[in-house]
Amino acid sequence: MTMNNDPTSALDPIAASDPARPYVVAQLGQSLDGRIATPTGASKYINGPSALDFLHRLRASVDAVVVGIGTVIADDPLLTVRRVEGRSPARVVIDPNGRLPTGAKCLSDDGTAIYVVTPLKNCDSPAASTICVDAGPDGLDPHAIVRALHKAGLRRILIEGGAKTVSRFLAAGAVDRLYLLVAPMILGSGQTGLELPPIEEVDEALTPVTRSYALGGGDVLFDCCFKS
Repeated sequence: MTMNNDPTSALDPIAASDPARPYVVAQLGQSLDGRIATPTGASKYINGPSALDFLHRLRASVDAVVVGIGTVIADDPLLTVRRVEGRSPARVVIDPNGRLPTGAKCLSDDGTAIYVVTPLKNCDSPAASTICVDAGPDGLDPHAIVRALHKAGLRRILIEGGAKTVSRFLAAGAVDRLYLLVAPMILGSGQTGLELPPIEEVDEALTPVTRSYALGGGDVLFDCCFKS
């Protein structure tokens, strides 16, 4: 694995992806020891400005940015493109139990399409449209969510957070590419990033084709390709 100097080239596969099918990318920012927040939940800012710039370029490269309801409640993100030039993608919240606050920033009426993915019915609000996905014994199936978003015209999909949502999509094999942003920081405790089902042998581990890019401030981007 070699270190590359142009992180924007890591986004080329998104633009070049097969237009006949959905293309799902995920991103996660963490410390060197795999933490995404302190024990109190503080996470601003583990990653530096260059990593945040890359995240906004990533948002500008997709049709939809997806977060779980836990991220909305904990962080109240805007999910817009602000740090770089580009179009803000549609905003999608996975909300299985109807907990989305009516005052959430992601519901801001700025002309961008907003969707709520839920098994409930009649969840439309003046700001958001409902995409209904049936829940199974393990909750909402990531593949079913991707299919529903694709049917709504959202082909290039970014699973942005939180860690549990990214982990669920990755464990289900629903992610084509993972962008892992690692900060030069050791927290030593706190909330972990990816959590996948346990394995018994090392050869059962996921082994994506990986490239790395040096970002400003010591952050490193790992571009992990799971599907060609």
